[in-house]
Amino acid sequence: MTTRRTLLAAALAAGFALPAVAQVELKLGHVGGPGSLFELSANEFARRANEKLGDKAKVVVFGSSQLGGDRELMQKLRLGTVEFAIPSTVMSSDVEAFGMFEMPYLVKNREHMKKIEAEVVWPSLAPMAEAKGYKLLAVWENGFRHITTNTKPIVKPADLGGMKLRVPQGKWRVKMFQAYGANPSPMALSEVFVALQTGVMDGQENPLTQIYSSKFQEVQKHLSMTGHVYTPAYLATGARKFASLPADVQAALSAAAKETQAYVYEQAARLDNDLLDKIKAAGVKVNEADKDAFIAASKGVYEEFAKEVPDGGKLVDKAIALGKGM
Repeated sequence: MTTRRTLLAAALAAGFALPAVAQVELKLGHVGGPGSLFELSANEFARRANEKLGDKAKVVVFGSSQLGGDRELMQKLRLGTVEFAIPSTVMSSDVEAFGMFEMPYLVKNREHMKKIEAEVVWPSLAPMAEAKGYKLLAVWENGFRHITTNTKPIVKPADLGGMKLRVPQGKWRVKMFQAYGANPSPMALSEVFVALQTGVMDGQENPLTQIYSSKFQEVQKHLSMTGHVYTPAYLATGARKFASLPADVQAALSAAAKETQAYVYEQAARLDNDLLDKIKAAGVKVNEADKDAFIAASKGVYEEFAKEVPDGGKLVDKAIALGKGM
């Protein structure tokens, strides 16, 4: 025994240290491409979080669907194999009440969204998400959505008649465009460029930041400024996995997530202006849509949501009331 102790002491003295405990890596996956609002948001959160965490843990970002599309990322959050994701529309596939943000022209602007966040998201929607295994750490942004096509500009809903249109995962977006006469098909964002390039899809709808960062301006001729839906995004984590982290790590991550919101909104506003000019410069023809015509055609979607989703009508009515006078 003495000999073994002597050898161990000699080995340590010679510089053979026992292996250090590896720093805990917290993976954040998202579907945004380079330069997208999702990428900017994720990187800013990681910077802030890692400053607070020190050597306790490290947030590492994986963009461009490297860890999977929206549906896969939601599954991985629940399994705990990915710590964070930035879901948007896909939230309504797991928690139906989030479909309120699929109601056309519901959110007027970011100040309105802040009111909805305070009085609807945190008191009502966040607990529903947690009951399904997800914990929301912050409300960020995907943005105001517009339509791009290869065939013709979209001014009124009738212009969408029979058009093959890519939409994200979420049944209410499908129902909305069916109400407008289109033929919508849910598809992962990573597959859309080729679908547009080959004519499998005639068009798609997304915020400008996703349109430009996904390079849709290279395979689309028209951008119609419909602004039909404002989609918030959420920094989400698996409730069980998050609860297993040390309390100080949880506090640091929660604080960094909420602090990042101001940066997200600032960048979103900047991109709204900058990217429209860049898309025009790429040769895409831009037109304004008749929003009143789209609003009139959306009545049935609101009615169906109120009937089908428990408390859906109440949540929508509350959000509308919060926007009065804005």
